[in-house]
Amino acid sequence: MPITPKADRSREYAARRARWVSLALCLASLLPAMASAANTAACNGEDTVSLSTDASGVRETRAYWLDGRHLRWPGKPATGHYRLLASAQGGLRAALGDRPAAPDLQVIALATGEADDATRSRFAFTGEGVGLQLRGDVDVRMLLRGQVLLAQLDTRGRVIDATYLQHPGALDDLYASADDGRDLGAWQASPGQAEWRLWAPTAQNATLCVYDGAGQGSALPMQREDDSGAWTASLPGRQQGRVYAYEVDVFVPGTGGVRNRVSDPYSTSVTANGVRSVLLDLQDPATQPEGWAASAQTRPAALEHQTDMVIYELHVRDFSIGDMTVPVNERGKYLAFTHQDSAGMRHLTALRKAGMTDIHLLPVFDIATVPEVGCITPEIPTAAPDSDAQQAAVMAVAARDCFNWGYDPLHYGAPEGSYASDATDPVKRVRELRAAVQGLHRAGLRVGMDVVYNHMSASGQAPHAVLDRLVPGYYQRLDEAGKVTTSTCCANTATEHRMMARLMRDTLVRWVRDYRIDSFRFDLMGHQPLEAMLRSREEVERVAGRRIPFIGEGWNFGEIADGKRFVQAAQLPLAGSGIASFSDRMRDAARGGGCCDSGEALLARQGWLTGMVGAPNGRGELPAREAQMQAADMIRIGLAGTLRDYRMQTSDGQVTPLSAIDYAGGPAGYTRQPGEVVNYVENHDNPTLFDVGVMKMPLATSASERARMQLLGAALVAFSQGVAYYHGGIDVLRSKSLDRNSFDSGDWFNRLDWRYRDNGFAAGLPPPQDNGKDWALLKPLLQAEGIKPSASDITFMRDAFLDLTQIRASTPLFRLHDAEAVQRRLRFENTGPGQDPAVIVGHLDGRGLSDAGFEQVLYFLNTSADARVMNLPEQDDKRWRLHPVQAAAAAADARVRNEARHRGGVFNIPGRSAVVFVIPSKETGR
Repeated sequence: MPITPKADRSREYAARRARWVSLALCLASLLPAMASAANTAACNGEDTVSLSTDASGVRETRAYWLDGRHLRWPGKPATGHYRLLASAQGGLRAALGDRPAAPDLQVIALATGEADDATRSRFAFTGEGVGLQLRGDVDVRMLLRGQVLLAQLDTRGRVIDATYLQHPGALDDLYASADDGRDLGAWQASPGQAEWRLWAPTAQNATLCVYDGAGQGSALPMQREDDSGAWTASLPGRQQGRVYAYEVDVFVPGTGGVRNRVSDPYSTSVTANGVRSVLLDLQDPATQPEGWAASAQTRPAALEHQTDMVIYELHVRDFSIGDMTVPVNERGKYLAFTHQDSAGMRHLTALRKAGMTDIHLLPVFDIATVPEVGCITPEIPTAAPDSDAQQAAVMAVAARDCFNWGYDPLHYGAPEGSYASDATDPVKRVRELRAAVQGLHRAGLRVGMDVVYNHMSASGQAPHAVLDRLVPGYYQRLDEAGKVTTSTCCANTATEHRMMARLMRDTLVRWVRDYRIDSFRFDLMGHQPLEAMLRSREEVERVAGRRIPFIGEGWNFGEIADGKRFVQAAQLPLAGSGIASFSDRMRDAARGGGCCDSGEALLARQGWLTGMVGAPNGRGELPAREAQMQAADMIRIGLAGTLRDYRMQTSDGQVTPLSAIDYAGGPAGYTRQPGEVVNYVENHDNPTLFDVGVMKMPLATSASERARMQLLGAALVAFSQGVAYYHGGIDVLRSKSLDRNSFDSGDWFNRLDWRYRDNGFAAGLPPPQDNGKDWALLKPLLQAEGIKPSASDITFMRDAFLDLTQIRASTPLFRLHDAEAVQRRLRFENTGPGQDPAVIVGHLDGRGLSDAGFEQVLYFLNTSADARVMNLPEQDDKRWRLHPVQAAAAAADARVRNEARHRGGVFNIPGRSAVVFVIPSKETGR
């Protein structure tokens, strides 16, 4: 037999390969049609089909897989006969007193034994119980794709007790390689091929359903990766815009075997209402607004220090739904941010010129509660200020109207469609959100995004349970009985599990890489592990190539409180992390009471701003002087960045670190660096500051004095060390007509008026869900004369707020970057037992700081309605003058300009005012 030369053999093999590739691609192109012909119902019938019924009689999931070989059953003795009962078909029966049975029953022996120290530590929250381990060679991966029970049997093999097992520990152990960075979701891998990859390790089968323009689905079997638990499929050609879904056969404890058709958790875009996923290449020019590529070079640079952030929080729909200067079909939409000459954008531009740096948008990922097609705008009747008719009209259609805050995630990585000009076009929601970011960047404002990784909108077999229907029992955090925890209000997620943390990390990367998001605010961040947060920040900054600030709600409550399951991203553990948490210390001291007060406490618990110092409203006794001084100390704590090691003199005369001051049983000071605190007196949650003032200030307080209280509240934030955070509309006296939770209260109770004529107060009784029990207290307030501000009150607040923002921007002394500088440069006067608690005095020393702008700064915050005279001997013989912004002829606050005076070390401070004196820098003469 002649030998073929090597070069000829190579050409022959290449030709063969080409023929095989051509044939494979041809076959692949036929697969959807072939599969559709064989299994049309699979992709075109109901989204959930029952395959079997759970007849086990077991309804709780009390035991835990700790890893791939070890188990724990809390509350059980180490002595006993324990067995795993398994059925691939899902036909287990385990009635008490009977022997277990199933057509394909496997009984797997177990030995007592404990996992390693790290694993036991991770599951310490489960408590004491029997530790078990598998014997011999058992295919746990296969077991977990079917029905598995842990049973305690008597000596005759009859069931004493049985439970399902929570399996995240095993899945994280057995499928650790799923977190190796290989893409998940759908993408155009090359011009000639698209790829899909779904993580569903407990699925027995997985199918890719792809849909044509008429919505007819074709089924393509997916191939399983045994190492990762992922399923893959591919299609030849360009698949841009391809609509698809996944179909998985899974066993659901308590339900049985089901075939679920589910959208992709990694969806880049979706069809209307998030029903189906859509493959989009985000590099395709069709997904990008005009000038997108070039605008990357002109976006605002990242801030060097987190303390330089001054944030304005906005809801996309609120921003423009009432703005008549925006085209009617773009009101309440992403595109409203592209109209630089609209009233709303002019307002934001003025804020930016004064020193605002960031706009934070309430959720813009795909949400579950707003109908994206055909939502309703209710007709609001004309009625009395205290009528219940307005809220009745709103609530009658609340489930079908166009409004919700959006804290109900459906797809974490796809834009919400109700803000797009056409929710049925998957490309437009992408392109128009990018256009909104581009418009804000063009105005010089960075864009932050509110994200909600602590819960999903639904769990179990509910239609919106995107995660739980793919991998039942994994993505949601379960209690000791296996029920989904709901401490966050909804179906809690478990970011302590490897692939939920990865979903968070990967979608955050998408927002910074593909939408140029500049920062993130994490809803109920304390429900997430600090480790997952730190890894996410590291990854997004690596991809972005710039600082991406993380801020969030570090509240400590629920089933994970006090580190029960992991080290939380909560206030105290965050110290030293560089992640900033919202502080309730100064907020509550300023406003009075707490977030969840009701009944008489709503009115009686006055705060430092709202009358506890010398302005009783008759609803309770005037707080003792000691309580007033303690409230003033808590204000100082906020002004000092809530730094745990900052030392100051407190009302008892002691000089102490802030960490030694009690706040609700914990330390008042908890941050290591000033950039780790977010200072605020109002955000979207709870009543607005204006509404708090309505409830707590004396009823006879004039509208103009109420505006001054609001301005003083804004000054607390402006003069505080740390991140400054403002709720959109605080600068125009925003009211929600006393609504304490307007998440679903429609446009009527969430209005913003950029004409500056109406602040929203006295628009009727707020909806009953969170307010009805207090209607009897609220009605007289809504009826009262003289509370609702005039247009001149609103414009005063607007302009005076801009002055405050300019003052903060005028010197880095208000936004020092490290704790040592705060301790060295900030000190408080008028402290200790002899203080006047109505006046906070802060001294900032700029000497030796090259860019300080001023040699020294002295600020006064007077909450009393009356002027105060402050004698500060240490400030005698200094060249104090009113801050240039407040001294200017154009200054908004004429009371400060005309009445704030000093002679030597004696300072006259007008009532309800924030006053800043400075010593000009010798270099600048300012």
